[in-house]
Amino acid sequence: MSYVVERPKLTLAERMYFPSILKGLSITFGHLFRFVTGKGKVTMSYPEEKWDDSLPEHYRGAPTLVTDEHGRERCVACQLCEFICPPRAITILPEPIPAGEAFAKVEKRPKAFEIDMIRCIYCGMCEEVCPEQAIFLRKDYAITGTSRAEMVHDKTRLYQLGGVREGLVNKWNPLK
Repeated sequence: MSYVVERPKLTLAERMYFPSILKGLSITFGHLFRFVTGKGKVTMSYPEEKWDDSLPEHYRGAPTLVTDEHGRERCVACQLCEFICPPRAITILPEPIPAGEAFAKVEKRPKAFEIDMIRCIYCGMCEEVCPEQAIFLRKDYAITGTSRAEMVHDKTRLYQLGGVREGLVNKWNPLK
């Protein structure tokens, strides 16, 4: 059994799109009035002015690697971030930690860690899945480069961008 839905009867003004046109013009003239009177800016001069102050707390930016407060790397090369990354932007090459070194209980560390920023979609899943909190999303939206090779951040570049993050690291905890 089919249902018939009656269309509403439109007035002459609605059929001629006058309300929509007037609403659009009112928004445009409102911006023009605020700009002329100096009460509000409509545009931003990008390189000189940035949104850094007005970014929301939950903003997800570019992923980086962080070290602990003693300069040691937090990453244990578990490869969870590599496996969970939807566009496959993360590549990790693990290497075993020699038995004679301190904290050899971790078993491996990253020999190479690369993030292709062209492929990255800034979803934040890598930060959520990391058991050691080695990946941190920094509040940066201006990631540029002149070639594709510059947009592939290697381990040293990621640590340079990430900086230091304090807190408990299970890798360095002797009780674990």
